[in-house]
Order: sequence, then C-alpha cells, then structure tokens
Amino acid sequence: MVPMALSDIESAVICTLVQSGGLTDISSCCGTFSPAEMSSSPAVLMRLMASAFSVAEKAGDVVRSVLKAGDLDVVAKTGANDLQTKADRLAQQSICASLARKFPRITIIGEEDLPSQEVEEELIESRHSEEVLAQPCPPEYSSAREEELVVWVDPLDGTKEYTEGLLDHVTVLIGVAYEGRAIGGVINQPFYNYEMGPGAVLGRTIWGVLGLGAFGFDLREVPAGQHIVTTTRSHSNKLVTDCVDAMRPHKVIRVGGAGNKIIQLIEGKASAYVFASPGCKKWDTCAPEAILHAVGGKLADVHGNSYTYHRDVQHMNAAGVLATLRDFDYYASRVPASVKLALLTA
Repeated sequence: MVPMALSDIESAVICTLVQSGGLTDISSCCGTFSPAEMSSSPAVLMRLMASAFSVAEKAGDVVRSVLKAGDLDVVAKTGANDLQTKADRLAQQSICASLARKFPRITIIGEEDLPSQEVEEELIESRHSEEVLAQPCPPEYSSAREEELVVWVDPLDGTKEYTEGLLDHVTVLIGVAYEGRAIGGVINQPFYNYEMGPGAVLGRTIWGVLGLGAFGFDLREVPAGQHIVTTTRSHSNKLVTDCVDAMRPHKVIRVGGAGNKIIQLIEGKASAYVFASPGCKKWDTCAPEAILHAVGGKLADVHGNSYTYHRDVQHMNAAGVLATLRDFDYYASRVPASVKLALLTA
C-alpha cells in the first residue's frame, strides 16, 4: 500500500507540498524521476502530460473493471442527478496518487470529496507515454515549474450516464493549467467502441497541448451552414432551453459529460456546446478546453469571458459554458440578453 493523505478543500482533493501553501505534505510517499531522467528529460509539462496519458488509461481500466464486477456502490451527493460510484472514487485515488508520486510539487484538484486513506499499490500507474514524451514542448511552457502547474481531475465525467448504461458518454478528464490558463488536456474514453461487439478493443485516449496540437482523433467540422447544438441531457432548465433555442439550431443533441460534448465538436458531430447554467465545474472543462483550444476552438462563459484555473479559483463555472470549434462569435451573438442577465459573470 502507498500512504496517501489527501486534504479536502471545497469538496475537492488537493495534493501539494507544505512549503507551497500549508496543506498536506505528501512528499514522503511521492517518488520522482531519477536524476538521470531529469538531466536528459523533456520539459516538466511534457513529462506530466506523458504520465497523465498513461494514468488516464489506468483510470479507464478501473472504470471498466468496476462496471464488469457489477457493484457500482452508487451514492447521491447533492441529488439524483449528482451521483458518485465506486469507479469515481477508485479512479480519483489512482489518478491523484499516481501523479503525486512522480510530481510531488504540483497541485491536484479532484472532483470527489474523499477521506484521507491509503491507496492500494495496484491503483498506482508508474508508466508514461513515450509517444507524448517525444513531442516538443511549446517554448512558452518550457520553463514552467512543477509548483506552477495545477491539475484538474474529473475521474469519471458522465457518472449518471455510467449508471444508466450510456457508456459512450463516459470520459476520464485530466487537465493541466499554467498561470490560470488551461494548456494541456487528456480525455480517456473507457468504452470507446463498446457498441462494436464482444471482440472490439475498448477505449481510446485523446490529448493535446496549447501551441502544439491535439492527438488521438481525426479532426472534422460540421458541414458549412449547419448549426448543430450539443447540450445537457440531465441538467436542463428554462435558461438552458432558451439559450439553445436562440441558436436556431438545425439539430439538438442531448448527451451527458462535458468531455463527451467537446469530442462531438472536434469530430464534427456538433458545431456548438451550449449550457446556460452554473452546473459545470473547473474539473469538467479544464482538459476539454485545452484540447479544443489546441485545435483552434474556443470555450468560454455565455458572456464570452474566459475561465481561469488557478489553484484557489472558484470551482463552479458560474456563467455557464459556450464552446465551438469554429464561428464562436456567431453563437455568442445569439445568447439572449435575459440569459446573460440571469448568469453571473465568471
């Protein structure tokens, strides 16, 4: 077992060093790259992204394993649409402990409010992706230090859909922020290809870094002139409906998971993600935003203002989400004044 004490701050897990903020000291249980690796290795951002890639795949394995075992151990957090399962808990433990072991000075903020406990060694992922590590670090991030990076974790985005068998909605999200900006993201889809039958290879991992690009999928756009909106299937209200209707969409897709919706944008299944409600959190949007921005898209609030991802920022995306791969200004111009008035500026 690996002893892993995690402090809960505003319903999140934050792993950091005592020196950087007086929080729980986890340095005693966290290994680092060897001196030889450090002297010849790429920038810390790319090492973190390479580890996050493998850690997300490990978390995806955990999510599949819990479902296969059949005991989801579902807990309602704030209501019937805000659930937590055994998979959420184990996946977050795996992600936080694995990343903290290699990068003891980063701040990790996870969705689930978990008690301090020991993390089983079998949940630890020590490998990293050589494919990611081979990519050059954008010059603007080459000097970023561990303690300057904030990692936002949603261990299982689309939990409600997971419990209902809508497995293509489910993702694992690991986002990296620097100076308050989302700059790196990993999205694992544990059940990608699950509808292909028993012989299909399940899962895929998409990742990207701002200034470098995004990988693991084929970038596509919705045909010109088509306005297809993707929005929530389980957290709708009058504001959300009014905003969606104002876009005058040819089609509306209602699905679960912020990660899933951003994948729809970058794969040409939707042209805009519209969610005029304060239900989304920073761990929902950090990784997807970084990947979307890496391919030229934009994610902001309904006022068009960017979100920030500093370690001490408000977790709630209070002014909703508006995201597009292209033509952001067109969709932003159609947000009703009544919706903007109803939502606080982030």
